[in-house]
Amino acid sequence: MNKETTDRVIDSNELLREFDIEARFRKIGRESKTGMFIFLVCVAFALFHLYTSAFGPLNTLVHRAVHTAVVMALVFLLYPHSKKYMETKPLIADWIFAALSIAMGLYILVFFKDIVMRAGMPNTMDIAFGLMTILLVLEAGRRVVGKEVAILAIIFMIYAYFGRSIPGIMAHRGYSLYAIAEYMYVTTEGIFGIAIGVSSTYIILFILFGAFLAKSGMGQFFNDLAMAIAGGGSGGPAKVAVVSSGLLGSINGSAVANVVTTGAFTIPLMKKIGYSKEFAGAVEGTASVGGQILPPVMGAAAFIMAESLGIKYITIVAAAVIPAFLYYLGLIVMIHLRAKKDGLVGLPKDQLPKIKKVLKERGHLILPIFILLYLLVQGFTPLFSAFYSIIATIAVSALRKNTRMSFNDIIDALEDGTRTVLGVAMACAVVGLIIGVATLTGFGLKLASVILMVGQGSLLMTLVFTMLACIVLGMGLPSIPAYIITATMAAPALAQMGIPLLVSHMFVFYFGMLANLTPPVALAAFAGAGIAGGNTTKTGIQAMKLALAGFIVPYMFVYSPALLLIDATTMQIIIAAVTAAIGVVSLGAAVEGYLIATIRPIYRIALIIAALTLMHASLLTDAVGIAIIIVVLMTQKIATRKEIEVA
Repeated sequence: MNKETTDRVIDSNELLREFDIEARFRKIGRESKTGMFIFLVCVAFALFHLYTSAFGPLNTLVHRAVHTAVVMALVFLLYPHSKKYMETKPLIADWIFAALSIAMGLYILVFFKDIVMRAGMPNTMDIAFGLMTILLVLEAGRRVVGKEVAILAIIFMIYAYFGRSIPGIMAHRGYSLYAIAEYMYVTTEGIFGIAIGVSSTYIILFILFGAFLAKSGMGQFFNDLAMAIAGGGSGGPAKVAVVSSGLLGSINGSAVANVVTTGAFTIPLMKKIGYSKEFAGAVEGTASVGGQILPPVMGAAAFIMAESLGIKYITIVAAAVIPAFLYYLGLIVMIHLRAKKDGLVGLPKDQLPKIKKVLKERGHLILPIFILLYLLVQGFTPLFSAFYSIIATIAVSALRKNTRMSFNDIIDALEDGTRTVLGVAMACAVVGLIIGVATLTGFGLKLASVILMVGQGSLLMTLVFTMLACIVLGMGLPSIPAYIITATMAAPALAQMGIPLLVSHMFVFYFGMLANLTPPVALAAFAGAGIAGGNTTKTGIQAMKLALAGFIVPYMFVYSPALLLIDATTMQIIIAAVTAAIGVVSLGAAVEGYLIATIRPIYRIALIIAALTLMHASLLTDAVGIAIIIVVLMTQKIATRKEIEVA
């Protein structure tokens, strides 16, 4: 590794710690007793979840409590309470907090039967442990997820306590500290609710699956494959960023980490061929965020959606295919048109890997993903499918020497998977407090009433206000807690408008995810700007432009549920997908101001109108939209022909 590459890696790691709070952990080596202890706990934690996925989890409350207890203990040991203690070993206070976290889990494990028998009549110890657990969850969440989500949880609990003093529609009866503590601790509606339930089953398994794929060399395979496929075309490196970041982002579940991982490689290449710093950073940020909506894993949010709606995981995956395609189509179109407009070419062929060689050396690594999909399609549970996909990853990696996983690689994957799940699990635990209050007080339905009242019965206005609520609620949060919060708070408003539940949840999921690209807190875009050396605000604005299809697509599938494969024939689905794709291309051309040649402002407006008409699924609006696009194309061709004749 040369000096330039080393510097870039160092800078990337620093950027990750700046923009992703989950990366701000103590670096404690295994050579120390503390480091070895943490390593052993991480490996044991991963093995525990592999065992329970194969042979069945513990009782629901016990399993979730044990999962949360170990996660919190590791967070207190690995994440300091402030940056000042980043380079130190865990303090005495950290060890005390870790011990209390374990005690919290042990209390439920040991006294589970007594707790069940006392249902609705908690004793003093139940309340004491409940209050202590709430404080521990808030502090651990603050350390690894950020103060924003902890503050939001505190505000919600204040709302639960002072409900009767709040005027207007948002008022409720109010609950005592004892009632709140009981609800949050000894039921499966608060901290140990559906969010931590999914974390302790599906999410941990699929994060472990991603860790094993990474150790087998899947990241390198995605990069090389993307380079071989798209590197030589117009604006090749930008297309490489889209392909590699999308594939990797679907598995690793963290948009910011994905930006830093792939961006350290793709952003310098984009700048090298002529893309501006802001455009290069925005491409990487937009592509990485899109991984959260890309099947089959969708950053693990698909599992929470399936659990929340009570439908099969594979149904969620199937529904997400066309919208994800439209999102990335819009991004690729804008990249391509920008390259054509600015005369940017791809990389020379001698700098690109050969696709046959890439597939020969690492192509077998894609097999575990196909095995995962096959098992899910055959109706096996996500837990069963993930467990055997991990086993398949180890077996498949052994087919070639350069990808074969050693015993140390397997152990490292177990540790990496546990470390990766800490942020997600704590986010789910803190969000459990928020969701618990919303359930206890009926806050979700009250907010839905407010949104409907402001929307004045108009579906479009209700969608707009729901979108704004989702962007605000999801600002600065990882995609999973962002989805959980927005689904609880905003989705009921759409459901009351008669929109199918899957459509409602997909709508809020998209905008909760897109909050990562929306200034003033566009973390993914800002991370891209940091690597590219561009202006953060300009990069965020550019990312919003590139993700414009993502802002339009949710409206498309609300008005045309066929895009989510809901209540439609095959022909209806094909027509809806084709017209939506044409609309996305039209929108991209309008934003970039280029199609075959530079587009005059009047025709850019016409293309925007065409895109909007194609958003609504009907023969009339589709015909109008396509007619407008044909007219613009004809004027472009005529203008181009005249320019050639003059030349």
